[in-house]
Amino acid sequence: MPTKILMPALSPTMTEGTLAKWLVKEGDTVESGDVIAEIETDKATMEVEAVDEGKIGKILVAEGSEGVAVNEVIALLLEEGEDESALDGADTSAASVGGDAAPAPKQEAVPAASASSPAPAAPVSGGDRITASPLARRIAANEGVDLAKISGSGPRGRVVKRDVEAAMSAKPAAAPAAAVATAGEKPVPATAPAASGWNPDLTGLPEYEEIPNTSMRKVIARRLTQSKQQVPHFYLTVDCELDNLLSTRKQLNEKAGEGVKVSVNDFVIRAASIALKRVPAANAVWTDAAILQCKQQDISVAVAIEGGLITPVIRNAGGKGLAEISTEMKALAGKAREGKLKPEEFQGGTFSVSNLGMFGIKEFSAIINPPQGCILAVGAGEQRAVVKDGALAIATVMSCTLSVDHRVVDGAVGAAFMAEFKKLIEDPLSMLL
Repeated sequence: MPTKILMPALSPTMTEGTLAKWLVKEGDTVESGDVIAEIETDKATMEVEAVDEGKIGKILVAEGSEGVAVNEVIALLLEEGEDESALDGADTSAASVGGDAAPAPKQEAVPAASASSPAPAAPVSGGDRITASPLARRIAANEGVDLAKISGSGPRGRVVKRDVEAAMSAKPAAAPAAAVATAGEKPVPATAPAASGWNPDLTGLPEYEEIPNTSMRKVIARRLTQSKQQVPHFYLTVDCELDNLLSTRKQLNEKAGEGVKVSVNDFVIRAASIALKRVPAANAVWTDAAILQCKQQDISVAVAIEGGLITPVIRNAGGKGLAEISTEMKALAGKAREGKLKPEEFQGGTFSVSNLGMFGIKEFSAIINPPQGCILAVGAGEQRAVVKDGALAIATVMSCTLSVDHRVVDGAVGAAFMAEFKKLIEDPLSMLL
């Protein structure tokens, strides 16, 4: 029986993607680990690998196809000893995938960029493994449903799609959705728009061009709506004088090796990571059960790309110097714009930085990226009149605003973080120690 090759889930939020390109053709022999296709998700373009060996018998989804659902059968693989006649009448439906119908040989393509990432652990209840189909697990994670509370109707008590849907329909309609995802959960706001989306009254609108929303834009809209509706934001702004930093930056770049050019944003990332080490209570995540205070400073940095934005992560920024941060940030930003970030390069993060200073924006407030507790919005450095020792002077000043989740970070903690950040920016030599 031919083996099904399925559309893989390349990120926790992925429900569909674009099959951008086939790297094999019908009749080609593949081995485990061979790259067979490129898939575009809401985050990036990624290569996927074959899991089993065999011959590509039939390609069912043409390259360039958009909106291909996760677990849809995209190709059939002939095993050793099988010929094209085995394709006649072969089952190509996705309904049999994931345990919601009779089992069938299948091969879920593995993302080449993240093949080394650990698979999510199965839920455990009372010391026993919960048996559930992959589709049921995915729906439960997206909808915030606890699999441990569901009785399975599948073979040997396996939880299948219909069981999760039944549990969802049994939920009280007015129950608020969890505000922040706990491990493995991706709740959807109870106030989220219906599947038809946001449909305002367009009466009187002049002639317009309709630009379809990409998967990335839909995810951005959903997550930012969730954040603004469910996360209690408050904002703290400080003005930082930059003249010492700009002078230090110039000297460092003159002495740096070839290919290293430290930016103001690199100083901002470094200062934020050190400030988080000094005020660890600001480096935290909210869950209903507990506040998770992170021991490592993983800084997510907003990067504008075509059709939206993405936040590659500088891991352990508090343990890295300016040159290392600069080199890593340039590489990540380049991969982000090319759509080649690996999942481990943009997932996670404990604190975010969004810098619009290069666009001349003086000051702004950013929306928190859940489940993180804070995001720092950085404006442009500009010459302003300041008072020094009772006299007017001119200084280069940068306004920075911290958006804070009040559930996890109180005003005094946020203020302490901003005080440390301001000291570091205005005394940049202290970052080099």
